[in-house]
Amino acid sequence: MIMDDRKKRILQAIIDDYIDKAEPIGSRTIARKYELGLSSATIRNEMADLEEMGYLAQPHTSAGRVPSDKGYRLYVDKLMPTHDLNREEIRELNSATEDRVYELSQLLRHATAVLSNFTKYTSMAVTPKLRSSTIKAIQVVPIEAGKALVIVVNNAGIVKNSLIKVSEQATSEMLGRITNLLNDKLAGLTFEQADTERIKTLAREIGVTGDILTPILNGTAECMYQMGDHEMYVEGSTNILGHPEFKDMDKARQFLSLLDEKTSICKALSDSARPVGITVRIGSENELCSIRDCSLVTVNYNVADTMVGTIGIIGPTRMEYSKVISSIGYMKKLVCEEINRLLGHEHESV
Repeated sequence: MIMDDRKKRILQAIIDDYIDKAEPIGSRTIARKYELGLSSATIRNEMADLEEMGYLAQPHTSAGRVPSDKGYRLYVDKLMPTHDLNREEIRELNSATEDRVYELSQLLRHATAVLSNFTKYTSMAVTPKLRSSTIKAIQVVPIEAGKALVIVVNNAGIVKNSLIKVSEQATSEMLGRITNLLNDKLAGLTFEQADTERIKTLAREIGVTGDILTPILNGTAECMYQMGDHEMYVEGSTNILGHPEFKDMDKARQFLSLLDEKTSICKALSDSARPVGITVRIGSENELCSIRDCSLVTVNYNVADTMVGTIGIIGPTRMEYSKVISSIGYMKKLVCEEINRLLGHEHESV
């Protein structure tokens, strides 16, 4: 059988209607609602062919049809209309960066919250392990007598800090000199290059007593260790409960349990996203068994040539693909612009 234009128009109408209503679609509904110039009988025959070809499924003998994963795939690749964001939608998405933020974690929390509210699905963001990223700047800031804050910024604009205890003899001038020496010796190195042995060597080169220098170097090492792990942000976890596909409590519980598994979510996002462009994985295309009733839409966000991380939206396979794709693409643009601003800010202040 050939997937001709008539079958494509009928399949698109079925999927559009099913996304909107979440109910199996019959031939009469399509004939009545969509101006295809075809009789109900003709549409019924075409639907039977589409089912035989694997694009539709019939959940019950007497019910209408629903799209299969294969049907959704053709829809996303070839049939769905584009969703042009209107002014109100753009204004809602722009709220992710309206409040001035000063580090990537704040930005991602805002972005995921706005996306989940906008799409009514679950939104996620993850930063990759950044062992190969480079140290941009280090600063040691005195807080009060006996306490200081070590701040490390990498070339992707990610900021980590560690509160340390230092000798009360450590003056602001001394901490400033140590800051300059750390930047001179470590800035531009990857975290792999700035390993423990190199940091220990610095203790001998800088020539500051151990009770002052050791906690600072330990704090620097702690910040770099934190940089080497994933950070994950999830918003709208319970949005899935508003969709009829997840009225089954066992199914909903399985989904919510997955969101607590940081390693699994990070793997799902990193496995899904392509280096360039937006990726859509539908149902059984997902490698993770627990989301094979879901669709996962992901995009990477970058600074220059450095991949900073991944944004994702997960929902039922009956998701509004066009709206999700347009919103996640726009959010990537906002996030990249804000990261560039953060990099400029950090360059001035650190």
